[in-house]
Amino acid sequence: MLAAVSAGCGPTPSAAPAVRIAEPPPAPVASDPRPTGPARDISFDDIKFDMQKGDPFTRDLLPKRVTALERERIRIRGYILPSFQQTGLTQFVLVRDNQECCFGPGAALYDCIVVRMLPGRSTNFSIRPVAVEGIFQLDELRGPDGRHLAIYALEGEQVR
Repeated sequence: MLAAVSAGCGPTPSAAPAVRIAEPPPAPVASDPRPTGPARDISFDDIKFDMQKGDPFTRDLLPKRVTALERERIRIRGYILPSFQQTGLTQFVLVRDNQECCFGPGAALYDCIVVRMLPGRSTNFSIRPVAVEGIFQLDELRGPDGRHLAIYALEGEQVR
């Protein structure tokens, strides 16, 4: 799956596997319950921010409207980045569009989200747009060269 991330977000990828720079968020505990209630509908435009091509990512680039979404239940529409696996996907990259425009090597970091489905849940690849619902996170993923491959993640609850 990390190979799919390197093909879908950020600057031109290298052949080596991606590495995580931050520990994944801790599993929810009684004092940190999962958000309840309906998901907030957002689009990739809502998580876009000003960043010049080639500039390094730092969290201070993120506007408050993006950081305010962290640990919130959202629903966002996009496309599943194709991979070798077609069924039973437990993790995948959700991208803004379907390869006709703006993802792949050199694409903007805000145009993709790494989705990790909750235990026991999965989805199948589709060439059509999907709506993914889950808990939004800021989760920096870097390649072996230190460059960011992705900055957003989603604890996937369902895909429609």
